[in-house]
This record gives sequence, structure tokens and C-alpha cells, in this order.
Amino acid sequence: MNITEEITDFLSAALRQTVAPDDDYFELGLANSLFALELVAFVEERFQIAVEVEDLDLDSFRTAARITRFVERKTGAQPAVEQR
Repeated sequence: MNITEEITDFLSAALRQTVAPDDDYFELGLANSLFALELVAFVEERFQIAVEVEDLDLDSFRTAARITRFVERKTGAQPAVEQR
């Protein structure tokens, strides 16, 4: 399972609604600021990274795809190649 799939699975379970990698769950009204804290905690624990105060830009956490790019930056992981 790749990073985006793990994040999408977490989001779908937590929000009790299937979300796609590019769905903005805040804009869709599925998430609020309390959920944002839960999401940050999940990212820190699952990917063993520290989300610093300067990292707390909501735009980085709006979609699973954006979270994936954030995790890749923080961990130095190579971006996943899209499979067609």
C-alpha cells in the first residue's frame, strides 16, 4: 500500500465517507478544525515525522494527494509514480 492509499483509507474511515486523493474534505464540509488535529496526529504517528508549527498550513492537509507530497518532503521519500 502506498502513502496516498494509506491516507485515503484513514480519511474514508474517519470521515465515514469514501474520499478520493484530490477531494478537499474541508471544502466539502466533511472535516473541521478538530478533525485537522486528528489528521496531523495520524500523519505524525503513521509516518514517524514531526509536524512543526511552521508546517501547519491547512493547504498541505486539504487532500490526500497534498498530504502525500507533504510526507514525501518531510521523509525525503521519492514521489510515487502514477500507474496508468
